[in-house]
Formats: sequence, structure tokens, C-alpha cells
Amino acid sequence: MSKRDYYEVLCVVRTATQDELKKSYRKLAMQYHPDRNHGNVEFEIKFKEINEAYDVLGDPQKRAAYDRFGHGAFENGGFGGAGMGGFDFSAGFSDLFDDMFGDILGGLGGDRRRKNGAKRGEDLRYDLEITLEEAFSGITKNITIQTAVVCDECFGSCCAKGTTPAECSMCGGRGRVRAQQGFFAVEHTCPSCQGSGRIIKEPCKKCKGAGRISKQKTLAVAVPSGLEDGMRIRIGGEGMAGLNGGHSGDLYVVINIKRHEIFQREGSYIYCKVPIPMVKAALGGNIEVPSIDGSSCNVKIPEGTQSGQRTTIGRKGMSVYKSGNRGEFVIEFVVETPVKMTKRQKELLAEFETENSSSPMSDGFISVIKDFFK
Repeated sequence: MSKRDYYEVLCVVRTATQDELKKSYRKLAMQYHPDRNHGNVEFEIKFKEINEAYDVLGDPQKRAAYDRFGHGAFENGGFGGAGMGGFDFSAGFSDLFDDMFGDILGGLGGDRRRKNGAKRGEDLRYDLEITLEEAFSGITKNITIQTAVVCDECFGSCCAKGTTPAECSMCGGRGRVRAQQGFFAVEHTCPSCQGSGRIIKEPCKKCKGAGRISKQKTLAVAVPSGLEDGMRIRIGGEGMAGLNGGHSGDLYVVINIKRHEIFQREGSYIYCKVPIPMVKAALGGNIEVPSIDGSSCNVKIPEGTQSGQRTTIGRKGMSVYKSGNRGEFVIEFVVETPVKMTKRQKELLAEFETENSSSPMSDGFISVIKDFFK
């Protein structure tokens, strides 16, 4: 799916100033932040889109490249792969508030920021497909993810072996600089160290000064019984490693349940359409029907069963998440009309039709049609 225009995402015109961009971004980020909209997946996606757009347009150099080449400027690693990979869409609302209003609060709020520019790692998402039977019983699945881990060469320090980061002389290691404007002390991110409070003179060669490296990880994910399609499993600390000593993000495993050939699920109910021969529907009888737990149910077919008629078996449906209970198994009969009949069979049916048979639904419908045309 093609990406939306970044200016459209931020609700600004292409000639907007950087201040106008920042103002619109702050308003939208406050509106769509996940901490204010718990469980709203659509808002999480929107929040991610807003951050991705501002990451580009908020940087004058990236914005110039985007204005000239569009989204293609950041494909295949261009401009550091802007917009690629994850980002921290579950960062605390208080952190967003601090980012937005720290300049005004100055010394009152500045000390609440993470020490030395520590930043929480980005969250990751993994879509896990399972069968309906696996959702019923629960299962443990091994998954492989591509993530970022702390560099094992510099252990997150970003520095080459034998060296240490120097304290930023501009901010004194605070990561923030303060300027007096009239009666107010205005504080903002240090432009020299970008808020980290330190200067890396000799970057680590393995991670190139990033403090983390890309790595594949295999994890065992326990899927409890009763989960529904689209539900998420949160695995804390298995997202991307944080920066400058920040905590790792989380991994969200989103459950996708495959479509079943026989059963349909609606919450705790399992539905199954069972075809039965016309003769058995008329005379009645019994039939064996498989259930989701692998067993079979002996189901009675009442005499004179009509297509669409249902019967329900209690506690033979879907597992109910975290309760240990089961829903109901609903069986719907579909009366099958015979095909490729012999001459004798056709004669018998014709003979049956001429006799005084009991077909209440069709007889009733014909009666209504006659009255309608009168």
C-alpha cells in the first residue's frame, strides 16, 4: 500500500514553516497518542504515521530531499533509512508531554527528562498465524524476529575500545541548555550533543557509534487457549534495545487465525453446517459430527428436518480465554437434494409428489401467493 503524502499526514501545506509543522505535529501527537487511546489499534497506526512524517519534515535536510524526490528519497537506506523500521509508539504520555512543554517549563520540568538522553527502545510487531484448533487448545510457537540489541563490542557506550565518551562542554552533561528570555528561563535540547550529554570522539567500529546492532532472535511464544483473531500478546523487553542505557521496547505478537474448512467461530460459539440427505431429513435419524476438540458428537436428526434448522450442544464450542469454560457448538442442517437419479427414483418421487404429502412451508407460501394475486 502506497504511503500518504507527509504534508497531508501532518495537515499542513507544502509551504508551511518549521514552526507551523512543529505546532501541527504536537497537536496531532497529543490527540492520537496510544496512552490516551488504550487498545485503539487504528490510533496507534495513525500515531506512527504522524511521527514518521515529522521525522522527515521536521529535519530541513530530509525535508528538502522529500520535496524533490518524495518517498523514494528514503528507500534502500537513503538518508539513514528514514521511516524504516519501528519507533517507540508506546512511549509514555508523560514523556511526550515533557518533550512538548519542556521548553516552557524550563527548570521546573527539565530534571524530569531521562538522564543522559536515555531513550526507550522501539516496540516491535510480529503477526503469528495459527489454526483454529491451536487457538482452541493453546500452543507454544517459535518465532524469529529481526531486532536491535546492545552492541557486544562497546556494550552500548558507542565508543571504540579503550575510549570513553567526553562530557558535552556546551550543556555540562545535562543534555539541555537554558536561555533567559525576559522573566522566563527557556530550556531546549543541546544542539551539540543532541540531548545525550556526551560527545563521542571515537565511535565504535562495529556499531558505528549507534550503541546497538541488528540481530535475529528466536523466541518461544506461549499462545493461551481461547485467543481471538486480532488479539495481541505482549512480551516485555523483547523489542529493540534502548539508547544510552534506556530500557528495551516490547514485542507485540498479533494473532491471526486461519480460516477453517468446516467450522466457523463467533466468540465462544462454534458453528458447523452439516449436509444431510433429503430422505434422512424426512424420516429422521442420527449422524456423527466432528467437534473442534477432535471428538465426535452423535447428533439426532428430527423427523421432517428443514434446511437451516439448528441444534445446539452445550460446552462443545470454543475455549473461553482465561476462564476454563467452553461455549456452545451450533449445528445447522443443510438438506441436500438428490442428483443423477435413476428412472425408477424419479418415478417414485413423482408418485410421492402427487399424493397428499405434508409440506407446510411450500404449501403456505403458495397460499400467500394466491391471496396476493387475488
